[in-house]
Amino acid sequence: MTPSRAFLLNAFRSAFCSAACCAALSAQADPAGAPSPAPDDSDALSLQATPAPQAATPPWRAAFEIGVGRIDQRLPDARRSGRRASIDLRYAAPIDEAWRFSLSDRLDDVHPAPQGQRSTVNSLREAFVSWQPPGGASSLDLGRVNLRLGPAYGYNPTDYFRRDALRSITTADPVTLRELRLGTVMARASELWDGGGVSLALAPKLQSAPDLRPASLDLGATNGSSRGLLTVNQRASDRLSGQASLLLEQGQAATVGLSASALATDALVAYGEWASVKSTSLADRALGVTGPARRFQQAALGLTYTLPSSLALTLEAEYNGAGLDRDGWSRVLASGPAGYQRYLALTQPSQELGARQAWLVYLTQKGLGLKQLDLTAFVRTNAVDHSRLAWAELRYHWQRFDAALQWQRSDGGAASEYGLMPYRQVVQLVGVFFL
Repeated sequence: MTPSRAFLLNAFRSAFCSAACCAALSAQADPAGAPSPAPDDSDALSLQATPAPQAATPPWRAAFEIGVGRIDQRLPDARRSGRRASIDLRYAAPIDEAWRFSLSDRLDDVHPAPQGQRSTVNSLREAFVSWQPPGGASSLDLGRVNLRLGPAYGYNPTDYFRRDALRSITTADPVTLRELRLGTVMARASELWDGGGVSLALAPKLQSAPDLRPASLDLGATNGSSRGLLTVNQRASDRLSGQASLLLEQGQAATVGLSASALATDALVAYGEWASVKSTSLADRALGVTGPARRFQQAALGLTYTLPSSLALTLEAEYNGAGLDRDGWSRVLASGPAGYQRYLALTQPSQELGARQAWLVYLTQKGLGLKQLDLTAFVRTNAVDHSRLAWAELRYHWQRFDAALQWQRSDGGAASEYGLMPYRQVVQLVGVFFL
């Protein structure tokens, strides 16, 4: 390890421990008041400071979900029933004028359990304290934070903390999965100025490997290595903003990234993400071989058009230079079921793009004929083997209850990404009770 790299890693650990001591002393005050949302840098046009808490909102939010459905399996070709129950808890409240505490936890019980996943899994998504003086431009977050970066919908090259962060996968919707994943234990300091801001996140290594036990904090998944992330946001105008990022990770070459969002017209938004990362190819990792580390380019480009009817349609092109081309996919399949399972373990918990190229069409419609009825749907196409994954949801809202009908289907050749998915089709009815 070079002296500069060792210095950075020691700085990460020292800064984290110092911030932890300050936060622990401040958190002894009695919590009271209302919640405030966790930081979210996924939209490059959003450079706002974390909103101040609203006294009228209760600190606790809870939801109980029940789902029942039918599963059409691919191998063996059979039909079976499925069921799911989930408890989603969120708490956010101020400690005093400058400090507040946020907690987010989810318990999922899924039958049958997806391959490689336990039936019952608890995910402590967030647990952190935040400091921001009234009217101040500086802020500090300390604890497990779900830091989301990048404006894209289906694939986010600059969303560096997504790796291994999904303990339970209960939906195919990539936007929802970003909200459900584990946060990373970090100290994050931010400073805002007029039209921009800078942020430094320091995440220390806490465990060496993921922990699959149902009630585990799974710190090895989110904090398996020491990392530091520097991001700079700048709004060029009311219609254009961007973000630059630099990621340093223990034992790895630096990763650089850029993202931007532009309001082309009142109805059209263009966005893009790019990252340059040095790693081995996904095929080598799935096969368990030691291949050469190379610098790969990753990108996502998209357009979102909103019609007067409030129908929002997004077209997104996705590219992962480390992903599987035809030759890489053939190599993985030739290794048998073990290679395919390693491929799933590398891509699904990390929301990684497995194919070299892919397309995503994503649409949302609020008030589909009725004010309380919403439609969300997407089609994802592997541009290498032309297989497809489609998903749609109709959701009706009452004051304290949602009812949703969800449909999912995967199609493709026998040796394609989605043609090999264990479930050919899933139809599910979900009820959500808000407490």
